[in-house]
Amino acid sequence: MQKKTEKFFDKIVKKNYNDELEKVLEKKYFDEDAKSLLLNILYKVETAYKDYENVKVNIEPKEEFIQNIIRNIKKNCDTIKLVKPNSEESKIIGNRTFLVEKSTNRIICYPVERKLLYSIAKISKNEKIIKDDYFLINKTLSNLINVGNSINTVEPLRDFNGYSWTTIDREIESIEHNLVYQNLIMLVGYQFLNNWINNNQYIIDYMELFKSKLEERYNKHNAEEIIKILEKLSVLLDFKFDRKIKNEIIKLKEDIEQKLEKIQDSKKFIKILTEEKVALTKKIKNIDETINNKTLLEKEYLTRNEILPLKEKIFSIRILSKMMAEERQEKIEQIEKINELLIPQNFVKYKKELEEKEEYLKLVETNDLQKDIDKLIIDLQKVFLQCYEILIKSAQTKQDIIKLIYQFRYYCILPFKPEKNVNQVDELQEEIKMICNLLIRKAHELKVINIMAKKEELDYEILKNIFNIRIINLEELYIKITKEKDKFFIQLFDDNIFEEKIEITNMGNLNKKDLDIKIGKKVKIFN
Repeated sequence: MQKKTEKFFDKIVKKNYNDELEKVLEKKYFDEDAKSLLLNILYKVETAYKDYENVKVNIEPKEEFIQNIIRNIKKNCDTIKLVKPNSEESKIIGNRTFLVEKSTNRIICYPVERKLLYSIAKISKNEKIIKDDYFLINKTLSNLINVGNSINTVEPLRDFNGYSWTTIDREIESIEHNLVYQNLIMLVGYQFLNNWINNNQYIIDYMELFKSKLEERYNKHNAEEIIKILEKLSVLLDFKFDRKIKNEIIKLKEDIEQKLEKIQDSKKFIKILTEEKVALTKKIKNIDETINNKTLLEKEYLTRNEILPLKEKIFSIRILSKMMAEERQEKIEQIEKINELLIPQNFVKYKKELEEKEEYLKLVETNDLQKDIDKLIIDLQKVFLQCYEILIKSAQTKQDIIKLIYQFRYYCILPFKPEKNVNQVDELQEEIKMICNLLIRKAHELKVINIMAKKEELDYEILKNIFNIRIINLEELYIKITKEKDKFFIQLFDDNIFEEKIEITNMGNLNKKDLDIKIGKKVKIFN
């Protein structure tokens, strides 16, 4: 009776979502194909979300997720145009599969559900979510987090179909952005990241909040390491994926280097500043004399207009007077900046700031961009796993450890590179083994998982396999150990999925007496 009631309420909820979206679509000038594709997206997300929630654990409720999609369509999508590949219409997006125009709230996209959902997520982002005070990363780290979030939005549609969980690497817009963003979700939670991404005001310094949250949970050293890696990684990823930003960074680097070169000889630099201040003072005096003398002002008006093109002509002396007053104010502000630099402690601070900026910008000098990105991502995973160790040690309840097991299983299967998951990265094997061992021991202590073998090493060899399988509900997981000739094999399965046999290796002369479960008997793993 309870299941029938749940299905009845599910149908009501689903109908309400569709009704709400259809009301939004009634006011939009989308063609019928676009409307149909949007309704399909909603239906498939709704169908897949339970499995998605089960697998990933740390996600927003389905209602909140779907409402965000509907809200973004309503608020940020004025035009959605679907174009077929290789058609005349598709030429506008070139060799891409979608085009997002924030200025006009327009999306042009192939008729592919995941591409359209990604475009909706992308068009809804604030371009900068980090204050301008943070040099360079105000753009690059904003991009890293925003792209990661957009990829994350597509995940329930992309990887879940209501029956199975499958990840196809080539369907992920950027494996690097996705892995980093999943690290962040597990470190600080989806809610914090959503609040950060949707923040429209710079009153709250989310970068500072992020640092504080990391320090509170994982200690100051780990927090500093994570932020340092993220900053560098965000610059390199922008350098890899965005030619426009790459050119901006190169130009900025040249400007910083020129400024640093000027201040190496402090006496010479002070002399240059003093001369510049004298020149600015003289220009201010000339502006004052011109504004207060009608004859000089008329002469200046004629002189300027002689050399200006027609579309830039000054239309009246009154406008010229206003322009010169603004020029005067700019020069006063320049003098104030020079005065600040002439104070010794301010000069030292200025030099230090330039040197720090130069250090960031040295990243663009890389000889092997992808190699440097890969190294930083591995470094980030190592710190992440240290933080995960802290989470495991602080777990108090069965639910805590079950959640951490699910999350770590999800993490292990995340793509690291095409055709390679995190659990297959050679440089991370030691850390991953340590976390698996810790989780298994803690799960035994809290009576979450049954003990499979008398020796801890054998118990680990058997149970480590739960972190490598895509069976959705781990708590319904069964294990059976079989013996064929002199070899022992593990079989993991639930009611619907049967995993292939896995040989127990690295255990020398294994004897069935070493096991706590009977050979050939199906045993539930979770209590």
